Amino acid sequence: MLPGYVSYRTAILRPMIGTDEFWALIEASATATADPDERLAWLTDRLAERPADDAVDFALRLDEARARADTWHLWGAALHLCGGLCSDDGFHYFQAWLVGLGRETFERVVADLDALADVPEVRRLAERPTDDWDDAEWPDWESLDYVAGRAYERITGLPEGLDDAVEARGRARSELPDPVDEAWDLDEPEEVARRYPKLVALLLLGDGSGRPVCQTAKP
Repeated sequence: MLPGYVSYRTAILRPMIGTDEFWALIEASATATADPDERLAWLTDRLAERPADDAVDFALRLDEARARADTWHLWGAALHLCGGLCSDDGFHYFQAWLVGLGRETFERVVADLDALADVPEVRRLAERPTDDWDDAEWPDWESLDYVAGRAYERITGLPEGLDDAVEARGRARSELPDPVDEAWDLDEPEEVARRYPKLVALLLLGDGSGRPVCQTAKP
């Protein structure tokens, strides 16, 4: 099989949605609108104009990006930023939010998690306690998970058909975090400060709370 191509039911070779095109779509949606729900609609419309296999490709590229951010190390940063309010679902949606910030930001944060402190969206959140954040401001983007499924259904008329199509490729969709790096005590103040010195300093300077990680909210 030629690099960059997948087989199609008609036996015609066609380009797949690769990593570059996936990120181009994510970033184009942000250019089109800043509203998360409107970005969902924009992405769904773009995918629904294409073959059904493209929706499968998009879902797989999202999971591949998410896997790179699926670490206890990042979970600790997200938990601290959100004042302890980052359950397994919350971290799953945090990963999608990080993807939604675009490729450059995603790559920078995955390479150095303390670089979260340099992300403009994080700096704006740090200025206020989490109690003052609007729902739309929270660092999560749950709806990104729905894009490929909704597009696939519009193309094929098959509700829930995306999961079967992904399984036919020998894969399974990511539903919850499953970090493979070494677990650590996410609410140990000294370890948090050691791992994320810039983020801790930013949050202390922002609203004065330091975003204490609440043990009751630990994943």
